[in-house]
Amino acid sequence: MLSRKQKRLSRLTLFIVFAVGLTAYGGWLFFQWVTYKKAKEARYPEFGISIPSSYSIHGIDVSKYQQTIAWEEVSKMNVMDVKLGFAFIKATEGIGIDDPQFGRNWKKAKEAGIIRGAYHFFIGSKDGRMQAEHFIDNVELHPGDLPPVLDVEQLNGATAASLKKEMKKWLDIVEDYYHIQPIIYTNPEFYARYLGNDFDEYPLWVAHYYQPDQPRIGRDWLFWQHSDEGHVNGILSKVDFNVFSGDSMAFRTLLLHER
Repeated sequence: MLSRKQKRLSRLTLFIVFAVGLTAYGGWLFFQWVTYKKAKEARYPEFGISIPSSYSIHGIDVSKYQQTIAWEEVSKMNVMDVKLGFAFIKATEGIGIDDPQFGRNWKKAKEAGIIRGAYHFFIGSKDGRMQAEHFIDNVELHPGDLPPVLDVEQLNGATAASLKKEMKKWLDIVEDYYHIQPIIYTNPEFYARYLGNDFDEYPLWVAHYYQPDQPRIGRDWLFWQHSDEGHVNGILSKVDFNVFSGDSMAFRTLLLHER
């Protein structure tokens, strides 16, 4: 049984921990507010990159590295009739990492009228089922959202065979849960070297920068990340730019629908 002195010490310790936690949370909220105010005032005369002119649907992808985003300013930006209509947002990584900006980005992007999609950064050396469950625990998809995305860019010490096995676990579990086929994100070199033809049935979001008209990859693709140097009103740092390969009807067909 604890003595009276030990009980007082325990209560004091709990109070200190609570006070420190509250102070840290307050500091984080203040930082969010300050960066939001700065982002809201961020203005650029143009996107700052070459925009592929043969595509009609443009978007961005973001994570914590873009800090606090003023999504209402993102949605209003219009440069020579090019507007940003969709955004892929990082949600999770591996089996236990959450993007600290995901919750806010997920909510505010939708409020601003931007079609949203969530992606998971895959760690090749980690269990695919656990990574899928981590994503599902953090991401609630609704009709009108883009399909979930598996971002695969590194082996992280895994063999190609092990990587593909764990990827397939993630893809199967996530498809079964959301009832829609996920999209795979990667670059042409990684796809050719490590994935081969084993995932050709999945929609592809391909990263291939600074190409004039389209990415150089020998299969069909849905999204093309064509630059990582863009500027957008409402975002303080540089941001990745993407295009969709089809028209507005094909884009609407891709989105989640009521079951």
